[in-house]
Amino acid sequence: MAQDEKVIRRQKLRWRIRTKLHGTAQRPRLSVFRSNKDIYAQLINDDNGTTIAAASSREKDIAAVAGNKVAKSLSVGKSIAQKATALGVTACIFDRGGYLYHGRVKSVADGAREGGLKF
Repeated sequence: MAQDEKVIRRQKLRWRIRTKLHGTAQRPRLSVFRSNKDIYAQLINDDNGTTIAAASSREKDIAAVAGNKVAKSLSVGKSIAQKATALGVTACIFDRGGYLYHGRVKSVADGAREGGLKF
């Protein structure tokens, strides 16, 4: 059974993007993963290969937010920015993960900017 062509295309885009991005402790990589139902964001230090902070639309306070998936994505962006500032991180590199910078992915980026992160 062959993989879906859209999945293969996204993986190729993702690998091409990842060769150019590298997160550090001072400026981690903000990685976004989008499923059909939820959205996830992680701050990753690629030097150590560790996740510094993570947020998703499955967290109780974000899941309780009324609205569509774009509104919840905005809350995920604000949440990851709040966790980052608590850890002393003010800047990051945005990794869209092969997705178009549109809709929910853009909403996460806008929420992170509203929360105080700079890319």
